[in-house]
Amino acid sequence: MTSFLIALAVLIGGYCIYGTLCAKIFGVDPSRPVPSETKQDGVDFMPLPAWKVFLIQFLNIAGLGPIFGAIMGVMFGPAAFIWIVAGTIFGGAVHDFMSGMMSIRSGGDSLPELVGRELGLSIKQIMRVVSVVLLILVGAVFVINPADLLAGMTPDYLDRTFWIGAIFLYYILATLLPIDKLIGNFYPVFGLALLFMAAGLLFVLLFGDQTIPDGFAEGMFNRRSDPESTPIFPMMFVSIACGAISGFHATQSPMMARCLKNEKLARPIFYGAMVAEGIVALIWAAAAITFVGGYDQLASYMAEHGGKPAALVNDISISWLGSVGGVLALLGVIAAPITTGDTALRSARLIAADFMKFDQKPILKRLAVSLPIFALCFGVMMIDFNVLWRYFAWVNQTLAVFTLWAVTVYLARHNKLYIVSLLPALFMTMVSVSYVIFAPSPEGFGLGLVPALTCAAAVACVTLGFFIRYLKLLRAGRIVHEVGY
Repeated sequence: MTSFLIALAVLIGGYCIYGTLCAKIFGVDPSRPVPSETKQDGVDFMPLPAWKVFLIQFLNIAGLGPIFGAIMGVMFGPAAFIWIVAGTIFGGAVHDFMSGMMSIRSGGDSLPELVGRELGLSIKQIMRVVSVVLLILVGAVFVINPADLLAGMTPDYLDRTFWIGAIFLYYILATLLPIDKLIGNFYPVFGLALLFMAAGLLFVLLFGDQTIPDGFAEGMFNRRSDPESTPIFPMMFVSIACGAISGFHATQSPMMARCLKNEKLARPIFYGAMVAEGIVALIWAAAAITFVGGYDQLASYMAEHGGKPAALVNDISISWLGSVGGVLALLGVIAAPITTGDTALRSARLIAADFMKFDQKPILKRLAVSLPIFALCFGVMMIDFNVLWRYFAWVNQTLAVFTLWAVTVYLARHNKLYIVSLLPALFMTMVSVSYVIFAPSPEGFGLGLVPALTCAAAVACVTLGFFIRYLKLLRAGRIVHEVGY
């Protein structure tokens, strides 16, 4: 229990102290005009209340990530708790906040435009493709699971095909309609529900007759039954993504950057939403091992249920929270992925529109940009879910690598303290490279842990070398800053 309380306190303290430091480093300016004022169009650019923007951002980046990811990740042992806390404060929250602020300063630009401005045209083109592919993968992945669950709970004539069609229709509407319609009205409700569920579990953990078997006293070794094939580094850092750092978040931050009323809200909304997600992940990780009684018992439970955490979410919610918990569990495993998938496709539309310079105020132009995205998403859904998820995991963290390097270059060329993003950029570079080399086919090369770590360290060193060279050119005046950004 003591370890859990310390972790919780550090997360909250991280928001207050490190979040404030990051805001000062970037130079938040409450007097600057924001995109919701200068570009207001009644569709994507419009001022929304701060509480609503926070809850939309929280649900955008959360979904099932801090629940399912934390449950799967805690199987690695106590290291999962450390990664959730440190990854959130020094990685994920910095990543989300800085990318959100960069978007605000650039007039609401989407992620590929932000990254391309800092890392070059070639990287911009790659990011456009990678970002849209990731978002389409998210949309496809988060249609299939809730459709299967709904089909199992409804009459036979409301089968899987029916629910796929119904969810996809909702996606179309959420992608095309102004943001204050479906997303602005439904997301705050779902966001509050997820926070309420986490608060209920926290109450049980703190005041119920529970003992959290976190395992710190026994050591930091890997608790998985197959530690050789799933080493903590890099596998845990890919398993726990949304609860620590996730490249997907940077595709969502620009969407809310277009709705903020003032720059001073950026820290509570971008940094704060990520810390809130880290707290949710911490609670679910602790709840999982507490409910089953330990790491070995968790492994047995997961094996009995096909390695899928949905059953455990349902059992914990109903056992600890009663009938209300059952409703919230249902909301979590069905509504949360849907509300992640729809904003993924909406973000894909915004990225494509930015690339093609398409005004998104007319509905016909929104439709023209969206139709190819819908078609691709529907086609991707025909691929096996497990294959989709494996590729999503790596692409997601690779996107975070590019974003962190773009942030680092941005801070350096504006003479700001770039170390806050440089260190997580180097770390995530090693995670992403080592994962793709170590992971088995088809998502990786399966070359073993030593070659993976060696190659990852080499790539990180080469990348750092390029950055140092960039700094020298910058200081020599051979790189000109872009005015007004």
